[in-house]
Amino acid sequence: MNLNLDIRFNRTIEQLILNELREAHLSVDPITDESLVHKTSKTRMLGAVGKAAALPAFASVRAMAELSFVRTCDLAVLSRDLFVPLRRSEEQILVAVANPWNYRADEYCSAHFPNAELLKIVTLASEISGIIETASSSSSPSRATLEAVEVDEFSGEIPDFPVSQRHEEPIAQLVAAMVSDAIKQHASDIHIKTEKISCHYCYRIDGDLGPRVEVPLKLRNRIDAFLLNLMRLSPEERTKRPGISGRFTASYYGRSVGIRYERHRTFRGYHVTMRLLDKAHLEARLGMGTLAFDAETLFALEKALAIPSGIIVMSGPTGSGKSTTVNAMLRQLNRPEDNILTLENPVEDEIAGVTHCELRDSSEFKPMIASFMRSDPDVIFMGEVRDRDSAELAIEAAITGHKVLTTIHTPTASQIIERFQQLGMDRWKIAQTLKAACAQRLVKLLCPACRERQEGVGAHEIRLFQLGPEWAERAVYQHHKMGCTECHGRGYVGRTAILEILPISPALGDAVSKGELTPYELEQRVRRETGLPSLRDNGLKLLRDGRTDLDALRKVLDMTASD
Repeated sequence: MNLNLDIRFNRTIEQLILNELREAHLSVDPITDESLVHKTSKTRMLGAVGKAAALPAFASVRAMAELSFVRTCDLAVLSRDLFVPLRRSEEQILVAVANPWNYRADEYCSAHFPNAELLKIVTLASEISGIIETASSSSSPSRATLEAVEVDEFSGEIPDFPVSQRHEEPIAQLVAAMVSDAIKQHASDIHIKTEKISCHYCYRIDGDLGPRVEVPLKLRNRIDAFLLNLMRLSPEERTKRPGISGRFTASYYGRSVGIRYERHRTFRGYHVTMRLLDKAHLEARLGMGTLAFDAETLFALEKALAIPSGIIVMSGPTGSGKSTTVNAMLRQLNRPEDNILTLENPVEDEIAGVTHCELRDSSEFKPMIASFMRSDPDVIFMGEVRDRDSAELAIEAAITGHKVLTTIHTPTASQIIERFQQLGMDRWKIAQTLKAACAQRLVKLLCPACRERQEGVGAHEIRLFQLGPEWAERAVYQHHKMGCTECHGRGYVGRTAILEILPISPALGDAVSKGELTPYELEQRVRRETGLPSLRDNGLKLLRDGRTDLDALRKVLDMTASD
């Protein structure tokens, strides 16, 4: 049983924790162990672990850490065994552990601080990882060191690239620092671009590209060759094809971070985009963390997931968090009695108990789906519908009684129907199989430390974004242009997902199949009958609550069109 704390327990300890959870459970109705764990938040689970171990439990311990002391420890060992010595007095060491039954912390502290009394507290694994990341520092080589590098071809094999340790070779150290800093800053992508007289890299953080970091132009081919070598590709591949796709794994303080690599040649050289598939900071669970949708939207999504067969489609542009939400849906559906198969390119988030399959190239798609259909699946996740073949196979799988989850690129939920029609699907098949059409965006959140209060929205913005007259007197917040130390000068801290869903009932599906409702009319009818919010409604709610501003909303939503 997964108790959602990134650690494994034996059955006796598991039962102790379950007993503590049952004592705290308020309902008198009987509940299974699986349901009890599923309904328990990380904070409450942490309290149960602490109580079972007879140790104090703290959900947040970062303020307790003395970073100068943490840096004297072996960060790789701390990250591997999920503990961190927080501070030291003359006679005592305060240590935070994720697993209070793991003796590694006791062994380490006894060896390194033999005369100190050990005081242990329990916390979340993410808190320990956060402290270790903060204690680590960038180790990028100086520009002078890079300028001195000879430009002979670099070779050598690196199976898993360790980015949190020092490398003697300057190019290896540059790439290691580039990747480790990106992971530390929770970047989603690294961009490397070459221009006429410059070569630089930058990070995409919270949806925006950050400042450029210049590197000597003469090193562009060395960096290019090194990255290709990480994926065991020959540098000659650069001249054979316009685009190169690949993947490698970075080892960051004991944890693996997948990196999806995409390169295409440009007029002046090349452009590399590396997507960081780091799930350590995501709360991929419906209704929690970045996926804390409003109650009615969440209920409609859970209702759609409860239907035994049919298609649930998630739409949105690249980088809108579709994969994270679908993986959260898969986690909710993941039960021992169900066989879940996924077909992805690439696999971004492995879920225990789910069979993940990765496409090597597009020619594998049809034979893989055919094999899936003979593998007794209950749930199938297809990474994306992008052509007639994938649309047809998704619908055929649903018609034959399977539950299918997939993604597609459309601006709104209602346009999913139009997109399937454009791909040549019969209207009656779409109406019969589509159970929920969803659209998602990620919206930047204001930094609470430096956000600026604004007394009402200006007349121009009210007219431009078709807002009601009440917005002229409603207090809102906007981001500080210069930011602060808390947000690293960005004015925003993190993003949250907003979701619109159109549940397709049998009556609505029948009306669509007969041509009595257009997709737009379907959307308007669902809104009237259910009161479910649109993307715009959810965005304006964030604005009313002071969590975002119009600048952030207009970047991901068409705010000029009212619902």
